[in-house]
Amino acid sequence: MDAISPENNDAKHQQNVVVMRHGDRIDNVEPSWIKNASRPWDPPLVEEGLSRAFRTGQQLKTKLGFPIHRVFVSPFLRCIQTAFEVITALSAVNDGPDAVCCHGVAIDPTKLKAVHFQVSIEYGLCEMLNREAMRRGSVPKDGNFRFNIAELHALLPAGTLDRDVKPVYEELPQWEETVTGARTRYEQIIKTLADKYPSENLLLVTHGEGVGVSVSAFLEDATVDQVDYCAYSHLRRPVFHKNKSFTAGEFEVLSDNGRTGIAYYSSIHMGNGAVDEAT
Repeated sequence: MDAISPENNDAKHQQNVVVMRHGDRIDNVEPSWIKNASRPWDPPLVEEGLSRAFRTGQQLKTKLGFPIHRVFVSPFLRCIQTAFEVITALSAVNDGPDAVCCHGVAIDPTKLKAVHFQVSIEYGLCEMLNREAMRRGSVPKDGNFRFNIAELHALLPAGTLDRDVKPVYEELPQWEETVTGARTRYEQIIKTLADKYPSENLLLVTHGEGVGVSVSAFLEDATVDQVDYCAYSHLRRPVFHKNKSFTAGEFEVLSDNGRTGIAYYSSIHMGNGAVDEAT
């Protein structure tokens, strides 16, 4: 499905939003990494994280059944690297079963199709900025996380960056935001980005808590127990366009419990065939 033209005065379509966690971060695999890191709050992915992100991109390409029009990414390096791998996998033509990741197994640039989606960095998708989420000793003492947006832009796949997009959050949230405040932020950024681009399908690359909120905020009485690396949720809602304006229905969570790396339970939905215990 192509994006719906905003000039279409009478149209209805389903908008899809995929919310994905980054891949395996180095400080969870090599705890000693943080001791000598110049940016201990911003760990990169390990090789398995790159591979997992690429494989997830391959899965999205074959399973979603709809195109991605825009990608929004948290400024943390692990999310930028994840987005690079996913975008490359989504763009690969005949990449073959042996392609593990675009770093581990080179993909011929001639086998990358023209990218039809655009990528932007969004501060609102960043990690929870509090001690619940970030390890002791891994937070800048002056509270300045020192993101160089120009350098991060250079790490995104060539030709995908949309420089005209104005971010919803023009700067990082304040350090020591509450857990409740961060969860509210994730819910709001999902809704705001969807409303900003109602005619397009979105991929949001963020952190574990953000993916969890994408289920718990839109599935009644849902509690998320686990979000694996590169886990992703799938949200869908009807959008009605008329006279250059739009109205939208509520988001429906289409992610099955445990199927895409998210374990959750909902007592409201147990009687409708939902799993009554997280797996």
